[in-house]
Amino acid sequence: MSINGSTRQANAVRDPFRSMSKAKKPTKKPKEAPAIQLGEHSRYQIKSGWLAGTFVARAFPKPPTKARGMIAEATGATEEAAISALHEIIDAREDRRTDERRKDTQNGVNVPSVEEYVEAIRQIALSGPQCAMLTALSLAEEDGLKDAQMANAAGYKSKASANRSLVAAGLLIAEYLSVESQADDAPGAPEGAALLGFRGATANEEETGNWVLHPELRQAVRQVL
Repeated sequence: MSINGSTRQANAVRDPFRSMSKAKKPTKKPKEAPAIQLGEHSRYQIKSGWLAGTFVARAFPKPPTKARGMIAEATGATEEAAISALHEIIDAREDRRTDERRKDTQNGVNVPSVEEYVEAIRQIALSGPQCAMLTALSLAEEDGLKDAQMANAAGYKSKASANRSLVAAGLLIAEYLSVESQADDAPGAPEGAALLGFRGATANEEETGNWVLHPELRQAVRQVL
C-alpha cells in the first residue's frame, strides 16, 4: 500500500496538471457559404446571393468578354426580390439610353451614346483588321478616310474586303446594342454601315465619299482600342 501511495505521489509531482486536463472538443466544421446563383437578363450576367446580411443581385458583362466591372446592383428582402429589382434597374437603364440617342442628320440613324459604344466594343469580338480600321477612322476625325486608305490601314488587299469587314463590325455592334442596323434615310448604304458613320460629301456624284465615323464612336474607339 505504501509503495502504491508513493507511486501516486511521485506521478502527481511529475505531472501536477494531469488531473486538471480535459478532453478537447472536436472542432466544428465551418458552415459553407451560400451558393452564388447565376442567371441572365438582357445582355448581362446576373449573380445573386446572400452578402453582408442581405440578399444582393448584381449585373456583370456576360462572358466571354474583355470587359470587367459591375454594371448595376440591387438588394431585397429575398433573393427573388433582389433579382427583380435589378431587372427593373437594367430595363430603366436601357430605356434611358434609347431615349438619349441622337438622330443623325447624315443618314437618319439613331446614334448610340459614347457609353453604349464603349460597352459594345469591349464586349463584341472584333478582329484585328476591324480594330485597325476603326482606330484609323477615329484618328481621321471628321475628314474620314478613302476606301483605299482604310484598306491599307487594316492590311486588306482590296477595298471591297475592307468595306465588308467594316460593315460586319457595324452589325456586331448593332446586334449587341439591339438597335436598327439600317436607317430608312440611307437605303443605298450597306446594312450595318449607318451605325458606324456615313459617307462624306463629294464634288460630284461619280466620286465615292470618305468614310466618316460618328463622333460618339470616334470617342469610344479612342477610349477602348
